[in-house]
Amino acid sequence: MTSDVLTTPTSVRAVRVRSWAWLGLAPFAVYLALFLALPTILAISTGFLDGDGAFTWANITALADPVIVTAFANTTWLSLLTAAIGAVVGALVCYAALGLPPTGAVRSTLDAATGVLAQFGGVMLAFVFIATLGVQGVVTVLLRDGLGIDIQPGAWLYSLPGLILPYVYFQVPLMVITFLPALSALKPQWTEANLVLGGTRASFWMRVGLPVLAPSFLASFLLLFANAFSSYATAAALASQGSQIVPLQIRAALTSETVLGRENLAGALALGMIVVVGLVMWLYTAIRSRAARWQS
Repeated sequence: MTSDVLTTPTSVRAVRVRSWAWLGLAPFAVYLALFLALPTILAISTGFLDGDGAFTWANITALADPVIVTAFANTTWLSLLTAAIGAVVGALVCYAALGLPPTGAVRSTLDAATGVLAQFGGVMLAFVFIATLGVQGVVTVLLRDGLGIDIQPGAWLYSLPGLILPYVYFQVPLMVITFLPALSALKPQWTEANLVLGGTRASFWMRVGLPVLAPSFLASFLLLFANAFSSYATAAALASQGSQIVPLQIRAALTSETVLGRENLAGALALGMIVVVGLVMWLYTAIRSRAARWQS
């Protein structure tokens, strides 16, 4: 009885402390509500309304229009291609970084550079490529005037294929950020056990390393796909004419002066993007939870 009396006040205080702990998450919850939940709800709801605010299926059925289907297909293959290139190149960079001292100058510089370059996009990135590889870019002019080589026939940088290089530019650093911790989590004991059992470096990667890293690699690839699928600013700055990908189709629906009364089509397009990205991120979460078992 005495023990119960002594511990009761402490238990009550602990409950009171825990009951107020949620207040620390309140600012983040408000941020999510204002800048994620509310825009998502507005985007989805406007997709089912016409210009007068009445319910309609016209915007949703318009997703089957050949032009919009082509835009989704273009966005998908662009995202898959740049995610695949970024994943492979980024994984090779991670493998090279694995042999560097974690606290060394080179590794620290790599970590800092990837953190900055992964966020270096939008108009700034578009300007860098225009100034470097554009029709009158520095490299383009030097090669054309000095060697007679024209690397901008047809101004490809401003078309859909021209988005591949800028997208890869920020996909590779993002892959390094997400995949390097998984590669670093490979335990040295596994390599030693493989050698003791008569294995080789090749057998270790084929039988242990690659199977263990496969979920993390696939999860990182899906993250890169979602990142490219939802990118807008870089494409908008480079491809000023035409709407060959879904984010630019949304811009056209909101700002076009030739197609009036279809502003709410942007909501239907956004709903389509939300479904695709949501499915990809669900797969990413499921695969990451499986990969986390090997990193604990």
